[in-house]
Parts: sequence; C-alpha cells; structure tokens
Amino acid sequence: MDTTIAPSRGTTKAPHSLGQSRPGIDRSYSFPKSFAWGVATAAAQIEGAAFEDGKGSSIWDRFAEARKIDTPTVACDHYHRYREDVALLRRFGVANYRLSIAWPRIVPGGDGAPNPKGFDFYDRLLDALLEAGITPWVTLYHWDLPQALEDRGGWRVRSTPQAFAKYAQLVVQRFGDRVKNWMTLNEILRFVSCGYGYGCDAPGAQESAAVVNQIYHHTLLAHGYAVEAVREYGGKNARVGLVHNPPTPVPVTETPADIAAARAEYTRQTDQLMGPLFLGTYTPAFLESAGADAPQVGSDDLALISQRTDFFGLNVYFGDFVRSAADGQVERIALPAQYPKADISWLNITPQAIYWAIRHAREVYGVPTFYITENGVPYIDEVRSNGEIHDLGRREYLRNHLISLHRAVQEGFDVRGYFLWSFLDNYEWTEGYAKRFGIVHVDYGTLRRMPKLSAYWYSKVIESNAVV
Repeated sequence: MDTTIAPSRGTTKAPHSLGQSRPGIDRSYSFPKSFAWGVATAAAQIEGAAFEDGKGSSIWDRFAEARKIDTPTVACDHYHRYREDVALLRRFGVANYRLSIAWPRIVPGGDGAPNPKGFDFYDRLLDALLEAGITPWVTLYHWDLPQALEDRGGWRVRSTPQAFAKYAQLVVQRFGDRVKNWMTLNEILRFVSCGYGYGCDAPGAQESAAVVNQIYHHTLLAHGYAVEAVREYGGKNARVGLVHNPPTPVPVTETPADIAAARAEYTRQTDQLMGPLFLGTYTPAFLESAGADAPQVGSDDLALISQRTDFFGLNVYFGDFVRSAADGQVERIALPAQYPKADISWLNITPQAIYWAIRHAREVYGVPTFYITENGVPYIDEVRSNGEIHDLGRREYLRNHLISLHRAVQEGFDVRGYFLWSFLDNYEWTEGYAKRFGIVHVDYGTLRRMPKLSAYWYSKVIESNAVV
C-alpha cells in the first residue's frame, strides 16, 4: 500500500454546529483525506526473544543486566505473537504501523555476517502486515546498538556509522520490495545525551563534552548513510526521513515578544543537530558555545548529513513555557506543584507543544514536510472486573494533542500523518514494565492483550478522519 500523498492544506469541511458557531472555525477537527493515521512501537521494547534464533546481544540487554533492572528479554513476546498483534491492528482499523528493525537480530556482531533467521522473522512480520492491509513504516535504529560494536567503541568511533551503513544497505535491499517508508534513527538527542552524557540509559557512559559532541556527529553520519541506502536500494517510490525529539519551547502568550523568545530558545537548543541536517553546516552559535569541544568534521561529512529527505518525523510528548523577560532574555517558567503531569516525572501536559514543534521547525530551519512519529502518555491503568480499562486520562491527553495538531494542519503546515505511541504497553527502558504507554494493556504474567478505552476511541478517530 503506497501512502505517498500531496501536501495538506487544511480542511474545507463545514463547521459542526455547537451552539452559535463562528464563521470560518472548523469545529469538527477533520483532517485531510489522505492523512496517515498509525501507531508506533520499537523492536527492543516489544519483541522479546532477546537471545533466540541467532540474535546478538544489544546494549540494552547488557545494560539492564548490569544495572539489575527489568530486562527486555521477553518484553511483549511480539516475536512469537506478532500474528495476534497484527490482527489487533486490523481490528482497530490501523492502516499504518511504525516498527523498528533490531540491528543485532539482523547483524549479531554489528558488522559481520548477517543472520538469516533475523531476516526471516521480519519477512514474516512484513508479509502479515501487508496481507492485513497495513502499511509498514520502518525505523532502522531505535536504540538497540549491537553490544559487539559498543565493546569496540560504539558511537564514539567512526567505524560504527560505517557499520550502520552496511546494515542499512542489507535491510533496504531485503525489504525494499515491501517497505516504502523508512526512518533512519530515532531520537538522537535522547540516546546520545542519556546514554553517553548522563549515563542514565544504555550503555551507561558519562563522557566528556568533546566525546559527546563527536558522538552526535557520528550519529548524523549514520543518518546520511541510511539516506544513501534508501536512495540506492529502496526503489523509485521509497521515502526516508529522520525522527527527532527537539525541545519545544511554548510561548506563554502568543504575542510577538513571547513568540520571538520561544523561537530564540528553540534555535539555541536545537542548532547542533538541526543546523547540519537542514542548513548543511554547524552554526556559528553552536561552534562558539562548543569551543574546543566541537566535533571533528571530515571534508564530505556535511554534504552526506544534509542530503534531501522526504519528511521530518517529530516525537512530541511535552513542552516548556517561556516568555520574553524584561531584560530581553528568555525566561523559562517553572511549573507549579499542582500543574498536571503524567505517571512519569518528565512528562508535563502541554498539548500546545505539538503545534509549536512543527511551527518552530518550519520557521527556523525551513523544514517542509512533517509526520508526528510518536505522541503518547503513561498512566496507571485499572483493569475493571468486566475487563474494561477506562484510561480517560490518556484519551484526554491524546485528544487535546490532536486538536493542537489540527491547528497546525488548518494553518497550512504540511503535516501528513500521526503515529500514536504506543500500540502496546511495553518495556519502557530504565522504567522497565512499570510505566504503561499503550492503548492495549499487556498482562506481563500471561502476556494477554486487552484493548483500553483509548484504543476504541482512536479507532473512531481513524474511521472518522477527525478528532471525535
């Protein structure tokens, strides 16, 4: 199924009558006809079978064991239960499914011989999706670096993006006949800063600023190599983009001064990655701030990194409120204690962020085309005696974000799809199995899947092509 569509320019549907509707206000929140609705997952978080059928160890397998936290060894057991999961996707009318390929399942040693059984699993999964009428959107890297490569330096050394280039070529060559939508890497900002800067994620390193900046550069190189692989082996209809999670400053008031403050803060926080990607250079502001810790850049690196892509994936969970201070600086507003939050410390409820993430990227870096590739929230779910799960907090979070997304579409930003995170409750990295993002509940004792109220609601959104 080909989901390539023309740029969206808002909606022409007449407003729904809610009392006295003002002319020009679309109260139905409908989306363009060919808008792509989907859900998202990641291999390490749902597949399990961590050491089966030739799969190599990933940095998350090693890290979880070393830190004595929950491991992804079983996760949701999607590796063995994928047909059940595909049937659930079809039941709820999900036509687009974002998944990732586990690098150590395909190339257990990172850069050695490929694993035939790894290829076979994804052959079965992709065929099952297509048979169900579901379009696969494949992420090549979602944090599960082969441990064998980490043992030889990981993302610190240039040989790792070179190994990724070979892996990407293998994957696109094998699956390019069935996959036309490719995503290179997921959330460089998160896996580098937390994995190699703060040490709170795999592989748990705490490197100097100079090493961290070089790692960022190497991951951008990996993105460039993956774009090349898709262009060479993906066929004429293949599309490719990066998935990013840039910080999103939200202006406290939509006045020129506060909007300018939010834009300035966004630029300051994002230019290290967005500059090379969309401007083809490290900005003077970044180089000045990095000083002697700036990365070493090869003569052809920036041309590789800044190759044209077909879309930009945005993972949006929250934002931070900012305003223009009296001295002309940017002031970040601290949230009061009673401000609404999710069941995780870092996620404050700010639906405006999904609009501003799009608008900032367009206005600062000229990004033309977007997909929301992740948006979701964890809450504590109660399974009622009749088996129902009334996760109204999640439903409200998603609904309000979609209303904010609709604003971006209605204003003419070229947003072509939305992928809800997550399809299933899953392995939530260092949080283990304690935090539940899914619209389908997973009983980790029995691995039984139970759709939540949010799943039934989202199915109606998809069916209606509108916020309901």
